[in-house]
Amino acid sequence: MTREPLAAGFSAKPVLTGDKTVLRPFTAADADTMAEIIDDPEVRHFTGDPSNELTVDFLRSWYGSRSAQDDRLDLAVTDRATGRLVGEVVLYDWDPEHRSCTFRTLVGPQGRGRGLGTEAARLIVGHGFERLGLHRIALDLFSHNHRARRVYEKVGFVEEGVARQSVLRDGQWYDSTLMSVLAPEWAEHQGRPRLP
Repeated sequence: MTREPLAAGFSAKPVLTGDKTVLRPFTAADADTMAEIIDDPEVRHFTGDPSNELTVDFLRSWYGSRSAQDDRLDLAVTDRATGRLVGEVVLYDWDPEHRSCTFRTLVGPQGRGRGLGTEAARLIVGHGFERLGLHRIALDLFSHNHRARRVYEKVGFVEEGVARQSVLRDGQWYDSTLMSVLAPEWAEHQGRPRLP
């Protein structure tokens, strides 16, 4: 596998194909579907309820500009069988000096419970290590988001610590968990670690 020059950052926007999903660059035409996905109550609860409404015009501009960003990689998660857009995966907060970045994902109701999120996470994290030469990929999640945590563990992320009561949402305090996966770990398990 050919490695992209790390100095190029995330300027190359690949298409990554798995058995169940295809990850592809976003276009402005994805805004309507992403608006529906973002409006899902579970997505809003676990990713944040923005104080300002995310209008379709804003989302059209946002998703239409993702391919122009050279410091982050936003890819649409599509169901390979139907071509339907079901969510997104993102590598961002790129630190070229330390060869690290942060990962986030969201999957709407049409993509849940079928392994699409796990495969999408495995594809983009693998791209980060195998093609971009990253050393560390980290993420932060609500500690009570058990579905997401299970996906991340299946891909090889390991808990580093818990920030207790770090987020106030709807009058309730929630813990957040920091997780990461390192290049040597990925080289050993390729996103398929043995789980207890």
